[in-house]
Amino acid sequence: MGTWPLLPPPEVTARFDAPASPWAPGHRGVDLLGRPGQAVRAALPGTVSFSGTIAGRGVVVVDHGATRTTYEPVAGTAAVGSTVSGGEEIGALQVGGSHCAPRSCLHWGWIADPDTYLDPLRLVGAGPVRLLPLGSGGAAGAVGPRPSGPAATSPVPWAPPLPRAAWVAWVPWAPWLGLVDRGAEEPRG
Repeated sequence: MGTWPLLPPPEVTARFDAPASPWAPGHRGVDLLGRPGQAVRAALPGTVSFSGTIAGRGVVVVDHGATRTTYEPVAGTAAVGSTVSGGEEIGALQVGGSHCAPRSCLHWGWIADPDTYLDPLRLVGAGPVRLLPLGSGGAAGAVGPRPSGPAATSPVPWAPPLPRAAWVAWVPWAPWLGLVDRGAEEPRG
């Protein structure tokens, strides 16, 4: 589990929208509401692999081995090649180049290999919610025959175990049922 790059945990103003292909439209990260000059922190431990300007915006990239995180617009304070811990300050949020003008937002990205974009909110447990199939041993426990006794009057309706193919993605009430896995992989189109 990682740490939020802005503290306290900020408002998410724009969510991740995976592109269908590397050149297709999408939102390859999330926008987090901040304030000019606010400290930006590395979400995970790693090595600063870039700190500079791209297309007029300050950008910091931290390499974590198999993945890397990106932060913009940021005036970097950590030197390229330096090792940083999760939560360590790597720069300050800049005013110019924000997706949220006139407000200031941090665009936070997470990338695996050259062009596989991931939802960075998964690093802090705030990513998309997935239902687990009943009987999977999730927080609700295994489901067997129809319940009796006090369980029969539960506000959560009984349902037979679902096959893996019947998993349902993004159901807003899933956390109430305890049938979620916040670390599940996003479907790719």
